Amino acid sequence: PVIGINGKVWSYNTFGTIFVVDDPVTLSPSPFSTLIGKAQGTITVTSQDGANVYIVLSIVFNDVQYAGSTLEIQGTSRQRDNLRELGVVSGTGRFRFARGFAVFETISYDPTSSESVIRLTVTLAIP
Repeated sequence: PVIGINGKVWSYNTFGTIFVVDDPVTLSPSPFSTLIGKAQGTITVTSQDGANVYIVLSIVFNDVQYAGSTLEIQGTSRQRDNLRELGVVSGTGRFRFARGFAVFETISYDPTSSESVIRLTVTLAIP
């Protein structure tokens, strides 16, 4: 977390907490999988009960096939659901004018470290 409400614990369940992410995107959940880019953006806890977060995320590709391209994902994520669907609202490079949806699926979660492995499945329409 980078900021939150004064006097409250800053966590994924505390309303008003804002996180900045810069996480690896790989081909598979294996820690030895090929890195194809980074997920960079912000996550804000937007519901009073901490159930929902608002995500603004860029998938920034660095692999040979899509280097320099991005996908822009945003929307409300019901973080207590195992499957969360958000909108793909844009893209750049190979994904210019992309529209679609992204499904985030929690593969594993460690409550002690707050580290997760998330499977991202993207369905796109590119004109």
